[in-house]
Amino acid sequence: MQNLVTVFGGSGFVGAQAVRQLAKAGWRIRVAVRNPAAAYAMRLHGDVGQIDIVQANVRNEPSLRRALSGATAAVNLAGVLRETGRQDFQAIHVGGARNVAAAARAERVGRVVQMSALGADLHSESKYARTKAEGEAAVREIYPDAVVVRPSIVFGPEDDFFNRFAAMAQISPVLPLIGGGHTRFQPVFVGDVGKALARMVALPEAAGQTYELGGPAVFTFRQLMELMLAEIDKRRFLAPIPWPLARLIGAAGDLAGVLIEPPVTSDQVELLKADNVVGGAYPGLADLGITPTTLEAVLPSYLYRYRKGGQYADQEDRELAGVGV
Repeated sequence: MQNLVTVFGGSGFVGAQAVRQLAKAGWRIRVAVRNPAAAYAMRLHGDVGQIDIVQANVRNEPSLRRALSGATAAVNLAGVLRETGRQDFQAIHVGGARNVAAAARAERVGRVVQMSALGADLHSESKYARTKAEGEAAVREIYPDAVVVRPSIVFGPEDDFFNRFAAMAQISPVLPLIGGGHTRFQPVFVGDVGKALARMVALPEAAGQTYELGGPAVFTFRQLMELMLAEIDKRRFLAPIPWPLARLIGAAGDLAGVLIEPPVTSDQVELLKADNVVGGAYPGLADLGITPTTLEAVLPSYLYRYRKGGQYADQEDRELAGVGV
């Protein structure tokens, strides 16, 4: 079918934005997810009949072939931030990426876009970063002209970064600064990533490119925590955690992760040892005609719910001050 793109992991945080932008660009979209019943709302991102939801698992080749049948492009966003059961880094980031590319080749799909991560490195001590790089290589073995996307931490209403630490600040008087909080990040808005993915699917010059996506500013981890706390109007002690102690906390998180979602894992501690910023050797948002959105423009739109009074916090402050009453 002409103008049909299959998006794996399309119901996730980044996937929803990619699907919305692809729909605006006029694509017909097949959202491939493990549990279609949980992704029914995705159809609302496009016109009637424009978006279809199908079942697929990146570990199951027949399901991938069905999801890719007739597609002209494929976007693979499947990934995990921590390992749980069969959803481990090797199976999803490497095996899953290879399986999608192989199935796409078998179905004669013209364009493959593979989501990776800034900091992907075959020699990294972090298994997450290492398997992301291995996944890139696996896809490029099958599709030399595949497009690889490496974003920094992605922020937005459903992100797993600012929401996690803002929720932690609700109950804890102390927030940890792993390694002292010196690691640098270049947060990129999820809406900008969605736009970038939609453009990569169609641009002929994107073939074979690796894109590094970062926002307009670089922050240390400490600065990001300070920005978040100012936005939710809370004072918390920021405690520097040296690397040896951080490794112990990460190991405890690995054990706790069997039952609950830990605040940090040992692999995430390793990941935090390296800066997560655009290096300049690869094209980025500007090369796709996208002006990056600032943190300050977006954080108030969703972190307000962690403030006392929520969306009415400013009004309460004015009333307490006797202004406009």
